[in-house]
Amino acid sequence: MTPRSADPQQMTAIDDALQRWRQGDCVLGEQWFVFRTDTARPLTEAGARAASEDIDVAEERVVGLMVLTQTCDLVRRCSERPYVDVCPLVEVDEAIHHEIERWRRPNYAFIPALAGRHLVADLDRVMTVEKSVVAGWERVTGSPADADARRLSLALARKRARVAFPDDFSTLLRPLSTRLSSKHDKNSGEGRALRALEEVRVLARPSWDAAQVSLIFWFIRPEGVTTFEHQEWDRHLEAWEKLLPCGGRFVVVDATIQTWDDLTAKEYRESDPLDLDHLSTRSAAP
Repeated sequence: MTPRSADPQQMTAIDDALQRWRQGDCVLGEQWFVFRTDTARPLTEAGARAASEDIDVAEERVVGLMVLTQTCDLVRRCSERPYVDVCPLVEVDEAIHHEIERWRRPNYAFIPALAGRHLVADLDRVMTVEKSVVAGWERVTGSPADADARRLSLALARKRARVAFPDDFSTLLRPLSTRLSSKHDKNSGEGRALRALEEVRVLARPSWDAAQVSLIFWFIRPEGVTTFEHQEWDRHLEAWEKLLPCGGRFVVVDATIQTWDDLTAKEYRESDPLDLDHLSTRSAAP
């Protein structure tokens, strides 16, 4: 028996409905997240419930879903691109929500429109649905402003493209990571300076796998902010430099406060952002 697909009029209606949707838009209310489980070794409560019924497809009730698919693919005809990726929304407490907003939990994405409800996107879980399903949802705009949409795109890219730094580098960097993490939210000059930084990047030459590696660190400050609270940025840099990793294969050859305009395109492409709050090693305890 040949499966029945939507007729042309139905497909046109679905295409029209999806024209309004954007990456980061949400649906609220009771939804179900569906995933495959191992009946012999379920890892979650939903998986255990499915295993008790001897089925390997589990369902978990969630408070909503967020669209992950890029906008350009959302608005394409469903005859060409019939699927949409979504992830569940979860409610978190105020402290964790603050950390997510500050980019400190890359497995979640901050949703500006739902900030008042402390709802965030759980990027660890992804489900695929047909566009006809999305067309029947009541759309909630997740990222009202262009800056919000760019921020979400960066969060999604960061989740999938974070660099797996060598274990020995991550170990050496831990003192700096610990300091920056502990000072970041403090009401102090250093804390405010860290919150003002846009990114920290590191360049490894000739490569991360070399027997000897020279490191260059760039602390990216906002454009035009040449001093911070009437003090030179280098005052803070001096404290951070003392904690930069030197030992084993690694030697720090330079560390500077820069702006994006100071970096060449080549330097940007060859360097990596430091996700200081989530550096880990394979040997770390779970």
